[in-house]
Amino acid sequence: MRRRFKNVEKIDIFPKVQEEYTQSTASGGTVSILSFIVIIVLVVTEIRYYSASQLKFEYSVDHDIDSKLKINVDLTVAMPCSAVGADILDVTNQNTETFGELEEEPSHFELSMPQRVQWETMQRINIYIREEYHAIQDLIWKDGYTNILRGLPVGNEVAPGRPNACRLHGSLEVNKVSGNFHITAGKHIPHPAGHAHISAFLRDSDYNFSHRIERFSFGEPTAGVFDPLEGDEKVADSNFYMYQYYLKVVPTEIVYNGRKQKTYQYSVTEQARPISHQSGSHGVPGIYFKYDMSFVKVKVTVEKHSVWRFLVRLCGIIGGVFATSGIINGLVKCCVDLVCSRKCKSKYLSTSVAVPPLHILDESNLMKPNPPTM
Repeated sequence: MRRRFKNVEKIDIFPKVQEEYTQSTASGGTVSILSFIVIIVLVVTEIRYYSASQLKFEYSVDHDIDSKLKINVDLTVAMPCSAVGADILDVTNQNTETFGELEEEPSHFELSMPQRVQWETMQRINIYIREEYHAIQDLIWKDGYTNILRGLPVGNEVAPGRPNACRLHGSLEVNKVSGNFHITAGKHIPHPAGHAHISAFLRDSDYNFSHRIERFSFGEPTAGVFDPLEGDEKVADSNFYMYQYYLKVVPTEIVYNGRKQKTYQYSVTEQARPISHQSGSHGVPGIYFKYDMSFVKVKVTVEKHSVWRFLVRLCGIIGGVFATSGIINGLVKCCVDLVCSRKCKSKYLSTSVAVPPLHILDESNLMKPNPPTM
C-alpha cells in the first residue's frame, strides 16, 4: 500500500516548498487580508443571488374562453344600503341574477384610529408600487407580496347612531367577456329590455358616492399579484359625481415548483367628473368599473438557480481571488524591492570614500619591490 502511494507521489504536479525556505512580508500579509475580505463579500453576494428566485415571462394567445371570471369586491360607499344598488352587465346580455349577489352591510364611512393608521399605511404602499411598478415588479413576485389591507378589522364603532355608509363585499362569477360592474343610486329591477335603477324617492342631498376600495381583484388570491385598485379612496366634492374605472384584465398562469395556478392581473385608468346637466356634463352619478378581457395570456415561471452552478461559481470566486492576489502580491513585492534597492544604493554612494584614479598613482612606486624584512 505504501509503495502505491509513493508511486502516486511521483506524479504530483503541485510544488511543495518547505517552511524554512518561505519568507513572510508585510505587503504579502496586507494583500492576504484584503483578499479574504473580498472573498467574504463576493461569497455573501453569491449566496443572496442563489437564494433569490428567477422569473421567466412567456406570452401566448388565451384560448380559454369558456371558463368563468371571478370578481372579488369589498368596498364601502358613503350612502345607506337602502339607497344604493350594485349590478353587473356584460356583452352577452345574460341575466345578472346568475352571476351571484354581493352582501350589503351597514357601516360608517369614518374609520377608527387603528383602522385609519392601517389604511394610510396601505395607501402609501400602493402609491409607491404604482409609481415604481416596473422597477420593483421582480421584487413583488419574489417576495410573495400580498395586500395587508385584507386584515383590516371589519366594523366601525367610531360614530354611534345610524350607519351612514354601506359595505358591499363578496364574489361574482361572470362570463369571461367584457362587462360593466357599477354601483348607482336605487335598487336595480330587471326587465326584458335590460335593467333599471329606481331612485325617484331619493333627495339630492342623499347622493354621496365617496367610496373606499378595500379589495377589487379577479380570480383566486395569489401571492405576488398586485391589484392596483386596493387601497384607493375617493371623496366626492359634490353630491352628483361619476367615477369611472377602465380595467384591462390579463389572464395569468403562475408556475412554481411544478404547480400551476391560474389568476388574473389588471391595469386601470380612472376618470372622475361632476354631473351637471345645466353645464352640459351629462350622465348618471355612480361608480363604474368597466373591464375588458385581454386576448394575450401571461405565463410566469418562478425558477430556482442550480446547486451545481452555485458551487461552480463559488469555486471560481475563491480561486480567481487567490490567483489574482498572488499576481498582485508579486507586483507589490517587485515594486518594494526596487524602491528599497535604490534607496540602499544611494545611501551607500553618499557614505563611501573616494578612490583616486589609477593614472595619478606613481607607477615607480607600484613597480618597486618591498624591502626584505629582517
